[in-house]
Amino acid sequence: MSSAPAITRQETYDAIVVGSGISGGWAAKELAEKGLKVLLLERGRDVKHGDYPTAMLDAWDFAGRNRITATAAGRQEKQGRTGYTTHPASAHWFADDVDHPYAETKRFDWMRGYHVGGRSLTWGRQSYRFSNLDFEANAKEGVAVDWPIRYADIAPWYDHVERFAGISGQKEGLPQLPDGEFLPPMEMNVLEKHVKRSIADRLGGRVMTIGRAANLTRPHLGRGTCQYRNRCSRGCPYGAYFSSNASTLPAAFATGNLTLRPFAVAAEVLYDGARGRASGVRVVDTVTLEVIDYRARIVFLCASAVASTALLLNSVSDRFPNGLGNDSGELGHNLMDHHFKVGASGITDAFADRYFRGARPNGIYIPRFRNVDAKSRRQDYLRGFGYQGSASRSDWTRGIRELGLFGGEFKKALVTPGPWQFGIGAWGECLPYHANHLKLDRTRRDRWGQPIVVFDCGWKENELAMRKDMQASAIEMLEAAGLKEIKGYDDVVNSAPGNCIHEMGTARMGRDPRTSVLNAWNQVHAVPNVFVTDGACMTSNGCVNPSLTYMALTARACDHAVGEMRKLNL
Repeated sequence: MSSAPAITRQETYDAIVVGSGISGGWAAKELAEKGLKVLLLERGRDVKHGDYPTAMLDAWDFAGRNRITATAAGRQEKQGRTGYTTHPASAHWFADDVDHPYAETKRFDWMRGYHVGGRSLTWGRQSYRFSNLDFEANAKEGVAVDWPIRYADIAPWYDHVERFAGISGQKEGLPQLPDGEFLPPMEMNVLEKHVKRSIADRLGGRVMTIGRAANLTRPHLGRGTCQYRNRCSRGCPYGAYFSSNASTLPAAFATGNLTLRPFAVAAEVLYDGARGRASGVRVVDTVTLEVIDYRARIVFLCASAVASTALLLNSVSDRFPNGLGNDSGELGHNLMDHHFKVGASGITDAFADRYFRGARPNGIYIPRFRNVDAKSRRQDYLRGFGYQGSASRSDWTRGIRELGLFGGEFKKALVTPGPWQFGIGAWGECLPYHANHLKLDRTRRDRWGQPIVVFDCGWKENELAMRKDMQASAIEMLEAAGLKEIKGYDDVVNSAPGNCIHEMGTARMGRDPRTSVLNAWNQVHAVPNVFVTDGACMTSNGCVNPSLTYMALTARACDHAVGEMRKLNL
């Protein structure tokens, strides 16, 4: 039932990878290093490592300082909802809403970057492992469907990707936050160390650790050490944080087995009904509108949770009238993100003789301490949350508000550091609800003829109950640390799904083809030579940043795919 555009040419490879972000870069590397001829499709422009136009600019180098023009802002109205993605230093990495529209039944903030490297150039770099607490939760609580894997299945692959990516961090021995293969940790500042001790002593041993970040604290595999500039979202010319551009893609190119095809919109996965397999991917050239069929034995979808699922939904045939592999009807459903923008902050007069050096591109992390055992069980909600944050001293910008000072006193105030301040915000788990979903509107299409994605997703009772505890516990910890002028906050309106940029679900893994889209190896149940290894595959979303899990699942799936190819099963 696919449309039949004029196909100008065909090319054949061993494997096709759709998307060049975190998952796609790993798929390209792993498959190419195993000897496959790989085609990497990216709908946006090519970006070579180092081609980061704002990486070395200072605030005064931007014409609008921290604002883009009104015309540009009008074209990125939805992309601007985060409050930082349309800063002039990084706006060029994010999609134009006019050229790349989507629709919402309920507000959903879909932040996208269409270029080689995708959001691996702009991600927050926080890198944590899921635990058995996460993999077992659905089964134990009777929520949604069970994960088809456990921590033991993925642990060796966490090791594998951490050793290559370079993750700095501190081992803590917590079952709910498994330790990894870490580079030396970044150092906390004096107030952070104080808060760490206080909450451990006064609140039953709660742990605060330095963030586990994909920022290098020593040279690693030819990449340079972090310079503490905190300009990571612009792209790092030192390669000091993990990105496809600085890490996986150079490794893939070094094999001689990778072909990169930018400016290529993946329109549908081609299905061969006689074989019961995918035969390749149909692509529209974004510049010439040429339609090309690329053929391959295996296809990896790594375009992001939303884009990969939209591609499957758009891949219809007599066998799959509702989307490729959608026998269960779950494709597009169970959309998740983390809910956040809730926490607390406070100040202290202590440590007035202490300061910190550099702009550390990392904060602290307080791992989940709710619903981890019988003692911490809550009756008002399921699952839990963790905190990220940092301490700093206010600087000269507070002088803008010091209207009561003039002359020498004013100058003195501007060059004297203000009080220490400490703030934490919580990231909470969202349950996988069938009702939270996306679909395609085939009556509305973008400039390349692709149907528009429509979102219908919102927080429900469990998340709203959790948020009360997220704020109250933040206040409790700052009080335990002796801070003053403590202020809690909960900006639930601007914590709409999508805003955390951790979208997950929509093509979930599961044990039963009747209730899930993918199996334990990230293969589409009914089309086993199609693999989905980005956020779409997630069966639940935990409360930790998910990118490290995508990396590990991708490397694991690649190893399985090549093994099956060698057995002639694919």
